[in-house]
Amino acid sequence: MELFNLGKVPWEESQLIYHALAKLGRESLCLVSPATPYVCIGFHQDVEQEVDLEFCESNNIPVFRREVGGGAVFLDGNQLFFQLIIQRDNPIAPKRIDAFYKKFLQPVIEVHRRIGLEVKYKPVNDLVIETRKISGTGAAEIGDSIVFVGNLILDFDYETMSRVLKIPDEKFRDKVKKTIEDNLSTIRRELGAQKTEQWDEQALNCMMVEEFEKLLGALTPVNKNDELLAKMKALETSMINDAWLFQKGKRVEGRVVKVRSGLNVVQRMHKAAGGLIRVEFTIEDGKYKGVAISGDFFCFPRDSVDRLAALLEDCAAENVSNLVSDFYQTTEIEIPGVTVDDWSQAFRT
Repeated sequence: MELFNLGKVPWEESQLIYHALAKLGRESLCLVSPATPYVCIGFHQDVEQEVDLEFCESNNIPVFRREVGGGAVFLDGNQLFFQLIIQRDNPIAPKRIDAFYKKFLQPVIEVHRRIGLEVKYKPVNDLVIETRKISGTGAAEIGDSIVFVGNLILDFDYETMSRVLKIPDEKFRDKVKKTIEDNLSTIRRELGAQKTEQWDEQALNCMMVEEFEKLLGALTPVNKNDELLAKMKALETSMINDAWLFQKGKRVEGRVVKVRSGLNVVQRMHKAAGGLIRVEFTIEDGKYKGVAISGDFFCFPRDSVDRLAALLEDCAAENVSNLVSDFYQTTEIEIPGVTVDDWSQAFRT
């Protein structure tokens, strides 16, 4: 398997490289960190609803939509990223996504432990120290590959994170910031500034290589070749533009607007264990119309929520639970932490 130990790279490259490797079917481990800050949103998210685009533009903070689920995040050089690209049919990759997370998060756990932090795995895809999250991860199918991404958080800019998010008012923004500060920790916070300084990017990435090799076998250091550079260039054209960024542009908020008797426009949000579900639909004479689903959950295969939305079209409101239950039982869908009951709550009328 190839190893790209790249250190600091342009922010675009920190995203394009793993997308390109996956689409090329090249099994690899990438270790990268963005040279400048940016915001990255999940594949299923609505950028206009999740991100304060005016603030980002005025502060020269680019925004990128990845092909991996999850939520909007602020990324900078204090976060060291690992990106594992592995073929779906590789026998070392567990078929169930929860087993996959548990297996491939073990090297990251060991690196934390080697520097003195007793980190534990918390399903579905978090690493925690006591009750505080200290590493964020996600996985997705891209082409014939599974991409698994995550980070070592040396430090974190809580203030900027709270500013780049689309927040309705300053009081709520303060609450969001405090909640993030209370529940997201960093290596610096846990070890202190002096101890953290001895674990620079090079040292930590060397440990990451050593721990991943215990699972993957020997990794072969390589540089970007012409094939990879060409694919990254092609993806830059298709992924760094407004058409890609704004493709999930329907607004979904928690309210009901009565248009006439028997016709309501409904927007709901429901927090499931696996993430926030946002839905938009019209109820016309007791049936769902124009169903749209977005959120920061992880979904495998990624088009399953689109198929679910299509299935709900013209469905009678009283049949939602049964329809979603049948969908879960008859399709190979995995939405970790999102149950049939969660969908029923989201689509309540």
